[in-house]
Amino acid sequence: MKKLIALACLGFAVVVSAPAFAGAQQDKMKGCNKEAKGMKGDERKAFMSKCLKKDYVLKGEAAAAPAAKSEAKATASAAAPAKQQDKMKSCNADAKSKALKGAERKAFMSSCLKG
Repeated sequence: MKKLIALACLGFAVVVSAPAFAGAQQDKMKGCNKEAKGMKGDERKAFMSKCLKKDYVLKGEAAAAPAAKSEAKATASAAAPAKQQDKMKSCNADAKSKALKGAERKAFMSSCLKG
């Protein structure tokens, strides 16, 4: 009877934890797909194989660690996010007034937000 209960508990633990591991793998797959944007054929296949390996670090994750340190500095200044929002609103209004769409709008927004 004790073995049956232990087996049931072990089975329950595996069933409950399986989605957590699947989520991590799905997140890694999404990140790899973003990095592989623009690649096709054998180049993409080789990259995806390399990217999905355990020891590969996604570009977004590598940047997240230093960003966490700078995030503490950014929260000290509450005006910075408001300034960025104002800039975004301004760029959106300019793009709308110029009736830009698709790639033209994307390029315009990128240059507008940088400058």
